[in-house]
Parts: sequence; structure tokens; C-alpha cells
Amino acid sequence: MKKYLPIILILSIIKLIIQWYGNRNYGFHRDELLHLSVSEHFDWGFMEFPPFIALIGKLSYWFFDYSLLGVRFFPTLAGIGILILCCLIAKELGGKSKAVLLSGICILAFLPFYRNHTLFQPVAFDQLFWTLGFYFIIKFINSQNKKFLILLGITLGLGLMNKYTILVWAFGLFIGLFFYEKGTIYKNKWLYISAFISLIIFLPNIIWQTQNDFPLLKHLQALNENQLNGTNPMDFGLEQLNFPFTLIVSLFGLISLLVWDKLKKYRTIGIATIIIFSTMWLLNSKAYYVFAIYPVLFASGSVVLETLLKRKPILIYVVTTIVLIPSIYFIPELTPILPIEKYVEYANLKEENGRIELTSDYADMFGWEEQVKLVDSVYQKLTHKEKENCVLWAENYGEAGALKILGKKYNLPNPISRHGSFWQWGFDNKEATVWISLGNEKPSVEYVFENVELVKMITHKYAIGEENGIPLYICRNPKVDIEKWWKDYEEHIFD
Repeated sequence: MKKYLPIILILSIIKLIIQWYGNRNYGFHRDELLHLSVSEHFDWGFMEFPPFIALIGKLSYWFFDYSLLGVRFFPTLAGIGILILCCLIAKELGGKSKAVLLSGICILAFLPFYRNHTLFQPVAFDQLFWTLGFYFIIKFINSQNKKFLILLGITLGLGLMNKYTILVWAFGLFIGLFFYEKGTIYKNKWLYISAFISLIIFLPNIIWQTQNDFPLLKHLQALNENQLNGTNPMDFGLEQLNFPFTLIVSLFGLISLLVWDKLKKYRTIGIATIIIFSTMWLLNSKAYYVFAIYPVLFASGSVVLETLLKRKPILIYVVTTIVLIPSIYFIPELTPILPIEKYVEYANLKEENGRIELTSDYADMFGWEEQVKLVDSVYQKLTHKEKENCVLWAENYGEAGALKILGKKYNLPNPISRHGSFWQWGFDNKEATVWISLGNEKPSVEYVFENVELVKMITHKYAIGEENGIPLYICRNPKVDIEKWWKDYEEHIFD
């Protein structure tokens, strides 16, 4: 193992440097603001996801006080962990130094991982748990040591507390294990002990879901209606073709796991990845949900390519170069290593009507600081008595998250919103005399208040369209029962 450490260390440092440059730039993404906000209301579950991301958010606050670079350090660590595991899997599958190198290079070359390992979202940790689970089952196949089944169970349990999509991974592995020694593993009591450990770890979230009327089901329904229902099923498959060179390595890996004698005892992994991919496709999932299967396929593909090219070892370096070089140019599209002015030039974007249309991820990193500053300027003009009875009401979780996280340095009161988990945290003070409304349209505020004053329509050169031309109002004299108004909105919180 020691002879592979320099390779793994150098690749990990390269990964860290690239991500580090990207992590510093622009601002928090709206989803990051939500994930940090839930850490301020720590619980065993939330309306949109399980609690693991909130725990990491709490750690980021303790260590880095919600600095952009500090918060994004955690998904970057997960990405480096995936790279290391990919290299270790290649070794476990019988690969030597060149396979270890190629497997790590595939992680560096796989462009979606730069986005996934920049943003503070459950995705990076989901990919880490999937890869770690594959690593432990391979270690068990190689050693027959029951501790790897126990570690597998712990990994699944933690994965379930991070993102529910790991259930598809578990389903794929469940099917795949029937192809390992004709399913004799299902006679192994330690497999069931492992499953029980997973259940115990996941149980608090199950209880929370039960106590809160299973918001997961409502969220899935809203996700299907608003995002997935209009998705072309072919897009799922076509998205995989966007990264042809790493795809070729993964296909070598998949085929070798299924038919190559040298890897035949790992056939369960190949079957599992097919089941996972097919299930995700049938469920009309987003394409990136399945990217977590690639590290194990990169590892197996690297092993077979190393073997095929062993008589001309120089060719493995040629393959490595072909895999990596085409990706380098596109890295700025996935993680913001370029300052925004240079990115606009790099992407050849043109300004129209005072705005520049960025990709949705980048556009979602702009405008929040300006919104918070404007709300603070209005808040500071209130009298002392008005400040004590003021509510900040944001239209969506991005705006509410910005007021919650970025508003800390301004000592703003906690915001409320009827969107997602913010709805669950309530309406604060129904007796408030002054409400500052951010992003809510005129009919919404006029329905609730007698007196409505428009302060400003907020625009931003780079912000996403949803956050451009949004109104900021000062509202007084509620004319509806706030508690009833809040409760009546429950069916629309994911709209």
C-alpha cells in the first residue's frame, strides 16, 4: 500500500487545490443557505431531507462561523474521500500503480464532481456513502471478515440520514448479492446484524417522519409535479454521454465486472450498478442522482485497462492524458475558479437589459448579500419599539436563508417563510406591528395587510431571474388571522 500513497496524495492535493479556488468565489447558493438554516433548527428530520446535512452545517458554524470557504470545505473533503476510495477500490480489485493512477485521474476528469464537491449539499456526502459502501462490500468479498459487513451497515445507516436516494443503492446491492456465491451471503447472520444496525441509526428519522405526517411523501409528490414530471426520460441517459472519456472507462469497468474472469467474484457490484442505474431511470430521477456509481466503475475500468495494456505500459499514460486533458477547459463551468468578470469573458456572455444570464447554479450565488443589506437598511430606520415587534417575511427559502445566515452579522431578527422547512418553524410573532416583506408579490401582501408600502424593486446584474425584479415592502396592520393564514398554507409549502 505504501508505494501507492504518493500517487493518492498528489491526486488528492490537486483535487483540493482546484476545489479550494472554486470554493472562495461568488456567494452562497440558495440551497446552501437552506442547508445552513436547518442547522439552526436542529432536529431528526426536515421537510426536504434527513438531518445529516444539518449536523455538518452545525460543525461548519462551530469551526468556521459560516464563512463561504469554511462551509464548502466539507463537500470538498467528501470529494477527496471519494477520490481516495476510488484508488483504494482499484487496489482491492487487483490493480497496481497505473490502475490506481487512472482511477484517481477519472475522478479529477469527471466534471460533475466539481459542482457536487463545491456546493454545501447532501449530494457530495451521498456519493461518499455510496462509494464507501461499495468499498466495504469489496473488502468483505476479499477477506470474508464480518467487520466489513458491520461497517457496511453503519455506512448505509448514515447514508439514510443524509439522503434517501441511498435506498436505491441498497436495493441494487440487495439484488446484486444474489449473484455472489449463489446468494449464500443471505445465510450469514452478520448481514442481518448489519441491516439491523442501519435500521437503528435511521430509526430517529423514521419516528420523526411518522410524527410529522411523512413530509417526505409530500415533498416527493411536489418534486415530481414541479420538476420531474416534465423531464424527458431520454435526458437521463443522454446526460451520461456528456462525459465520453470517463464514460468509456466506466463501461470497461462495468463489462469487466460482469464477464471478465479476473473480476468474476465481484460480479455482484456490476449487477448492482445496473440495477441502480435502471431503477433511477425508471423513477425518472435527475441524471446526477446516479453519478455516485461511477467511482467503483472507474476503479474496475482502470484495473482492466492496466491489464490490457500491460505489455505497452506507456499506453496507460496516454489513456490517462486523453481522459484528463479535455476536461480541464470546462472546469470553470462547474466550480467558480474564475472571478465573475473573467468567467463572463470565458463563457462569452453578453449583457442584455442590464443583466447577464449565468447558469442557474452560478446565478443562484448572486444577489443575496444585496437583499440582506437592503432589508437591514429598512429595519434600522424603524423605531426601537417597532424593531421589537417586527417580522421579516421572505417569499422563498433562498431569501429566508439569506436573512437567516447572512443576516447574522447585521443582528437581524429571525426571518419567516411559508416555503418548505421554514413553514414548519412557524410565523414568529402574530402580534407584530411591522412586517418587512421580501420577494412576496403585491397581491400576497395586500391580502394580509391593510397598509402596504413599496420600498424598492430589487434587481441584480448576475442574479437568477427568480430573484430579479422582486419587491421589498413595509407592511402594517394585518387584516387576517395570522395563525389561520399560516396553517391554511400547509398544502402549498413546496410550491
